[in-house]
Amino acid sequence: MKKVKKFKMHIKTGDTIQIISGSHKGKISKILKVLPKTSQVIVENLNLKIKHSRPNQEDESGKIINFEAPIHSSNVMLYSIKNKIRSRFSTQYSKDNKKYRLLKKTGEIY
Repeated sequence: MKKVKKFKMHIKTGDTIQIISGSHKGKISKILKVLPKTSQVIVENLNLKIKHSRPNQEDESGKIINFEAPIHSSNVMLYSIKNKIRSRFSTQYSKDNKKYRLLKKTGEIY
């Protein structure tokens, strides 16, 4: 049995991000799902794809389904809504040893 490597992700579900490359460059949205096995993320209302499905039974009709396709995690960066700027982050520890993320450009706790 082959072991699947999980990649370390710099973003989490619910983070506000900005797309930094590709056809949706510059757009701001939220992360719906993180896929660490493939190092990809699913972003809300971006990279929409259409899937046509056939009817399974005689009385059913076919459907057209819109869904968000994954984007590689290297194409997104954390975004500060307050200062309207994207930034990298550093990890810090509080006095009670809780880990938190700190945006480098703004100093905002994320």
